[in-house]
This record gives sequence, structure tokens and C-alpha cells, in this order.
Amino acid sequence: MLIYGKQPVYYLLDRHKEKVQTLYLAKEVEKKEYARLMRMGFEVKRIPPNAAQAMCKNGNHQGFLAEMSGLEVLSLKQVVGKDFIVVLSSITDVGNIGAIVRSAYALGVEAVVVCGLKHLSIEPVVRSSSGALLDMPLVIQNNIHDVLNDLKLAGFGLYGAVMDGMDVRDVTIGTKRVLILGNEAEGLSARTQSKLDHGVSITMAHDFDSLNVSAAGAILMDRMK
Repeated sequence: MLIYGKQPVYYLLDRHKEKVQTLYLAKEVEKKEYARLMRMGFEVKRIPPNAAQAMCKNGNHQGFLAEMSGLEVLSLKQVVGKDFIVVLSSITDVGNIGAIVRSAYALGVEAVVVCGLKHLSIEPVVRSSSGALLDMPLVIQNNIHDVLNDLKLAGFGLYGAVMDGMDVRDVTIGTKRVLILGNEAEGLSARTQSKLDHGVSITMAHDFDSLNVSAAGAILMDRMK
């Protein structure tokens, strides 16, 4: 798996250097830093910028690329012992998914479950999460209804972000809780909403329709801590 960009690559180096197979440098680094990287136990290669551009398909690599071993994807059974889980329902933009993971990791969420996608490309989510996905337990399961049923049976309260929900500050949040965030354009389906214990929302200060799902998710996660 190829990770690029200075922040996610250095997150990988600082916290999970054992996963690094090869580090590619497409820019000069200070001699002291280069010596430190060379002592980390993986191969370090200098490559020209055009080769780096080709490797990351013209992505913004900032001169740093790393080939790493694959990220472990967990099963739902492996995370039901946790207390705070975020479920993403058919969110398609990897930038949004990464931003949600980054906020989730910062705000104490213990696992993220991605539903409704036939395929999730892990690499761009690692980048857009600034590396946080490397430390966030991840589950990928297509059918959200099976996921919610299983979480309900495991004792979780289900709280879904909906436009006409109660202000999250007025809802009593249980210890074992799940926040469900819906598709960028359509939100949560009626069937998904029927499974919720509570629909929650954010009261706006002005007459404005909505926040981006990653911004709304961060606010709701903070208020559900």
C-alpha cells in the first residue's frame, strides 16, 4: 500500500515504522534527518520528482512516499466490546471519510464502520485522515441494516444524524453508543431511520440548511463524548 504526503508519511514513520517497507524521497532532507531515516530499518530510496508523480498518479506527495504493509480490516465482532462507534452509511467521498476518521480519532471514538460501498480505497482515506486511520479500528461491511441489528443486540444505543432530529444536547446519551452518519446528498434512508433510538441534529444559529457531513460528524462526536 502506497502512502504519500509529508504528514501521513511522518505519522507512519513515528508510530508504525515496522509497517514501512520502502521510503521514497523526492526532495532533499537535512543530513541529520536523512541519517535518522536510514537507521530506521527499512529501505530508503531517492527518486526524481517525475517518478514520484508517476507513482502517486499526480497526487500531492510533497516529496515523501512510503510503501507499507496492508492495513488490517476488522470484523464487527471484534469491535462490539467497545463503547463509542461511528457508522458511515453510503458516504462516498474518501476525503469526507478521512476527515471523519481524523475527527473520530481525536475525539475518542473507538471504531469506524463503513457501510454501503462495494469497494473502499484505503490509501486515500489514510492520506485524508492525516494518518489517523492507521490507529483507528476499521470495519467494512456492506449491509448497514445487518450492522445496526447486530449493534443493537450487543446493547448499543443508535443515534442517527437527521435534519429534523432532537438537538443532540437535549438527548441523554447512553454509555454504549453508535453515531450513524448518512450519505452526503441524501442522508440516512427511511429504513435506517426506522432503526434509530434517537435522531439527533445540530441547532443552527442562522437559517442555513446543513453542514458538510464531516463537520457535522465532528460536532456530534464531541457532544456525544
